[in-house]
Amino acid sequence: MPGLTVGDSIPNVEADSTIGHLKLHDYLGNDWGIIFSHPADFTPVCTTELGSIAKYLPEFEKRKVKLVGISNDSVDDHKAWIKDIEAFTPGVSISYPILGDPKGEITRNLNMLDPNEKDKTGKPLPSRALHFIGPDKTIKASIVYPGSTGRNFDEVIRCLDSLLLASQKKIATPANWKPGEPVLISPSVSDEDASKMFKSYDKVDLPSGKGYVRFTTDV
Repeated sequence: MPGLTVGDSIPNVEADSTIGHLKLHDYLGNDWGIIFSHPADFTPVCTTELGSIAKYLPEFEKRKVKLVGISNDSVDDHKAWIKDIEAFTPGVSISYPILGDPKGEITRNLNMLDPNEKDKTGKPLPSRALHFIGPDKTIKASIVYPGSTGRNFDEVIRCLDSLLLASQKKIATPANWKPGEPVLISPSVSDEDASKMFKSYDKVDLPSGKGYVRFTTDV
Protein backbone atom coordinates (compact mmCIF):
# COMPACT_ATOMS: atom_id res chain seq x y z
CA MET A 1 0.00 0.00 0.00
CA PRO A 2 1.30 3.49 -0.80
CA GLY A 3 1.70 5.83 2.14
CA LEU A 4 3.75 6.50 5.24
CA THR A 5 7.23 4.96 5.13
CA VAL A 6 10.81 5.27 6.38
CA GLY A 7 11.94 8.91 6.60
CA ASP A 8 8.43 10.33 6.84
CA SER A 9 7.19 12.30 9.84
CA ILE A 10 4.78 10.33 12.02
CA PRO A 11 1.44 12.12 12.39
CA ASN A 12 0.56 13.37 15.86
CA VAL A 13 -2.35 10.96 16.13
CA GLU A 14 -4.83 11.54 18.94
CA ALA A 15 -7.18 8.91 20.35
CA ASP A 16 -8.55 7.29 23.45
CA SER A 17 -6.41 4.48 24.80
CA THR A 18 -6.29 1.94 27.60
CA ILE A 19 -4.46 4.49 29.77
CA GLY A 20 -6.59 7.51 28.83
CA HIS A 21 -6.70 10.05 26.02
CA LEU A 22 -3.35 10.17 24.22
CA LYS A 23 -1.57 12.45 21.77
CA LEU A 24 1.29 10.51 20.23
CA HIS A 25 3.92 13.27 20.09
CA ASP A 26 3.22 14.39 23.65
CA TYR A 27 3.35 10.81 24.91
CA LEU A 28 6.70 10.12 23.24
CA GLY A 29 8.28 13.42 24.27
CA ASN A 30 11.97 13.34 23.35
CA ASP A 31 12.23 9.55 23.58
CA TRP A 32 12.30 6.90 20.90
CA GLY A 33 9.03 5.10 20.32
CA ILE A 34 7.45 2.11 18.65
CA ILE A 35 3.85 2.03 17.45
CA PHE A 36 2.58 -1.39 16.42
CA SER A 37 -0.71 -2.64 15.05
CA HIS A 38 -2.47 -5.97 15.39
CA PRO A 39 -5.33 -7.29 13.24
CA ALA A 40 -7.99 -7.78 15.93
CA ASP A 41 -8.66 -8.26 19.64
CA PHE A 42 -9.63 -11.71 20.94
CA THR A 43 -7.60 -13.50 18.26
CA PRO A 44 -4.92 -16.15 18.94
CA VAL A 45 -1.74 -14.78 17.34
CA CYS A 46 -2.39 -11.26 18.64
CA THR A 47 -2.87 -12.64 22.16
CA THR A 48 0.58 -14.26 22.02
CA GLU A 49 2.14 -11.11 20.58
CA LEU A 50 0.87 -8.57 23.08
CA GLY A 51 1.86 -10.85 25.94
CA SER A 52 5.34 -11.22 24.44
CA ILE A 53 5.70 -7.45 24.10
CA ALA A 54 4.83 -7.09 27.79
CA LYS A 55 7.57 -9.60 28.64
CA TYR A 56 10.06 -7.41 26.77
CA LEU A 57 9.01 -4.20 28.53
CA PRO A 58 12.15 -4.10 30.74
CA GLU A 59 14.30 -4.22 27.59
CA PHE A 60 12.41 -1.35 25.98
CA GLU A 61 12.45 0.68 29.19
CA LYS A 62 16.20 0.13 29.54
CA ARG A 63 16.58 1.73 26.10
CA LYS A 64 14.11 4.54 26.97
CA VAL A 65 11.73 3.46 24.23
CA LYS A 66 7.98 3.96 24.62
CA LEU A 67 5.44 1.55 23.16
CA VAL A 68 1.99 2.18 21.70
CA GLY A 69 -0.34 -0.49 20.35
CA ILE A 70 -3.33 -0.01 18.06
CA SER A 71 -6.05 -1.94 16.24
CA ASN A 72 -9.47 -1.22 14.79
CA ASP A 73 -11.18 -2.23 18.03
CA SER A 74 -12.65 -0.10 20.79
CA VAL A 75 -10.88 0.77 24.02
CA ASP A 76 -13.54 -1.18 25.92
CA ASP A 77 -12.71 -4.28 23.86
CA HIS A 78 -9.00 -3.73 24.52
CA LYS A 79 -9.58 -3.55 28.27
CA ALA A 80 -11.65 -6.74 28.27
CA TRP A 81 -9.11 -8.54 26.09
CA ILE A 82 -6.16 -7.52 28.31
CA LYS A 83 -7.49 -9.95 30.93
CA ASP A 84 -7.07 -12.80 28.43
CA ILE A 85 -3.57 -11.65 27.45
CA GLU A 86 -2.37 -11.49 31.04
CA ALA A 87 -3.91 -14.88 31.79
CA PHE A 88 -2.26 -16.44 28.73
CA THR A 89 1.15 -14.98 29.61
CA PRO A 90 1.29 -15.19 33.42
CA GLY A 91 3.30 -12.54 35.23
CA VAL A 92 2.97 -9.81 32.59
CA SER A 93 1.13 -6.53 32.92
CA ILE A 94 -0.14 -4.70 29.85
CA SER A 95 0.92 -1.26 31.04
CA TYR A 96 1.67 0.22 27.61
CA PRO A 97 -1.24 2.05 25.94
CA ILE A 98 -3.37 0.47 23.22
CA LEU A 99 -5.20 2.99 21.05
CA GLY A 100 -8.79 2.45 19.99
CA ASP A 101 -9.45 3.01 16.29
CA PRO A 102 -12.91 1.56 15.50
CA LYS A 103 -13.24 3.55 12.26
CA GLY A 104 -9.79 2.49 11.03
CA GLU A 105 -8.79 6.07 10.28
CA ILE A 106 -5.55 6.07 12.29
CA THR A 107 -4.30 2.71 11.01
CA ARG A 108 -5.02 3.88 7.47
CA ASN A 109 -3.11 7.14 7.99
CA LEU A 110 -0.18 5.20 9.48
CA ASN A 111 -0.13 2.81 6.49
CA MET A 112 -0.92 -0.16 8.73
CA LEU A 113 -3.87 -1.71 6.89
CA ASP A 114 -3.63 -5.07 5.11
CA PRO A 115 -5.36 -4.72 1.71
CA ASN A 116 -6.01 -8.46 1.53
CA GLU A 117 -7.50 -9.10 4.99
CA LYS A 118 -11.05 -7.99 5.75
CA ASP A 119 -13.40 -8.26 8.71
CA LYS A 120 -16.96 -9.65 8.44
CA THR A 121 -18.23 -6.34 7.07
CA GLY A 122 -15.55 -6.16 4.38
CA LYS A 123 -13.50 -3.46 6.13
CA PRO A 124 -9.69 -3.90 5.83
CA LEU A 125 -7.96 -5.18 8.95
CA PRO A 126 -4.60 -3.91 10.20
CA SER A 127 -1.49 -5.87 9.30
CA ARG A 128 1.17 -6.64 11.92
CA ALA A 129 2.92 -3.35 11.19
CA LEU A 130 5.50 -1.74 13.44
CA HIS A 131 7.10 1.69 13.08
CA PHE A 132 10.28 2.72 14.93
CA ILE A 133 10.03 6.44 15.69
CA GLY A 134 13.04 8.64 16.44
CA PRO A 135 13.07 11.63 18.83
CA ASP A 136 12.59 13.87 15.77
CA LYS A 137 9.22 12.09 15.17
CA THR A 138 10.31 10.51 11.89
CA ILE A 139 10.03 6.84 11.03
CA LYS A 140 13.47 5.20 11.23
CA ALA A 141 12.40 1.67 10.25
CA SER A 142 9.27 -0.37 9.67
CA ILE A 143 8.46 -4.06 9.88
CA VAL A 144 5.25 -5.42 8.33
CA TYR A 145 3.99 -8.99 8.67
CA PRO A 146 0.68 -10.50 7.53
CA GLY A 147 -1.90 -11.58 10.06
CA SER A 148 -0.81 -15.21 9.85
CA THR A 149 2.75 -14.55 11.05
CA GLY A 150 3.54 -13.50 14.61
CA ARG A 151 6.47 -11.15 15.05
CA ASN A 152 9.86 -12.07 16.51
CA PHE A 153 10.56 -9.54 19.26
CA ASP A 154 14.20 -10.56 19.54
CA GLU A 155 14.49 -9.15 16.02
CA VAL A 156 12.62 -6.00 17.04
CA ILE A 157 15.14 -5.43 19.87
CA ARG A 158 18.06 -6.23 17.55
CA CYS A 159 16.81 -3.72 14.97
CA LEU A 160 16.27 -1.14 17.69
CA ASP A 161 19.83 -1.59 18.98
CA SER A 162 21.15 -1.11 15.45
CA LEU A 163 19.12 2.07 14.99
CA LEU A 164 20.26 3.48 18.32
CA LEU A 165 23.92 2.82 17.53
CA ALA A 166 23.64 4.32 14.05
CA SER A 167 22.01 7.43 15.50
CA GLN A 168 25.09 8.01 17.68
CA LYS A 169 27.96 7.13 15.34
CA LYS A 170 28.48 6.87 11.58
CA ILE A 171 28.19 3.11 11.47
CA ALA A 172 25.96 0.41 10.03
CA THR A 173 25.36 -3.13 11.22
CA PRO A 174 26.07 -6.15 8.98
CA ALA A 175 23.75 -9.06 8.24
CA ASN A 176 22.83 -11.11 11.31
CA TRP A 177 24.61 -8.63 13.59
CA LYS A 178 24.07 -8.92 17.32
CA PRO A 179 24.98 -6.38 20.03
CA GLY A 180 28.64 -6.69 21.01
CA GLU A 181 29.76 -7.80 17.55
CA PRO A 182 31.84 -5.60 15.18
CA VAL A 183 30.00 -2.98 13.15
CA LEU A 184 30.70 -1.45 9.76
CA ILE A 185 31.96 2.10 9.23
CA SER A 186 29.62 4.10 7.01
CA PRO A 187 30.77 4.44 3.35
CA SER A 188 30.33 8.23 3.70
CA VAL A 189 33.31 8.30 6.11
CA SER A 190 36.75 8.59 4.51
CA ASP A 191 39.69 6.51 5.82
CA GLU A 192 41.22 9.72 7.15
CA ASP A 193 38.08 10.62 9.08
CA ALA A 194 37.61 7.02 10.21
CA SER A 195 41.03 7.14 11.86
CA LYS A 196 39.89 10.20 13.81
CA MET A 197 36.45 8.86 14.73
CA PHE A 198 37.40 5.36 15.78
CA LYS A 199 40.25 4.03 17.90
CA SER A 200 40.90 1.31 15.35
CA TYR A 201 39.30 -0.48 12.44
CA ASP A 202 40.04 -3.36 10.06
CA LYS A 203 39.70 -3.04 6.31
CA VAL A 204 38.72 -6.21 4.43
CA ASP A 205 40.85 -7.00 1.37
CA LEU A 206 38.46 -7.69 -1.53
CA PRO A 207 39.15 -8.40 -5.24
CA SER A 208 37.93 -4.95 -6.30
CA GLY A 209 40.56 -3.33 -4.10
CA LYS A 210 38.10 -0.60 -3.18
CA GLY A 211 38.45 -1.09 0.58
CA TYR A 212 34.86 -0.22 1.39
CA VAL A 213 34.27 -2.95 3.99
CA ARG A 214 35.66 -1.63 7.28
CA PHE A 215 34.88 -3.19 10.64
CA THR A 216 35.32 -1.60 14.06
CA THR A 217 34.52 -2.55 17.61
CA ASP A 218 34.81 1.05 18.85
CA VAL A 219 31.15 1.61 19.63
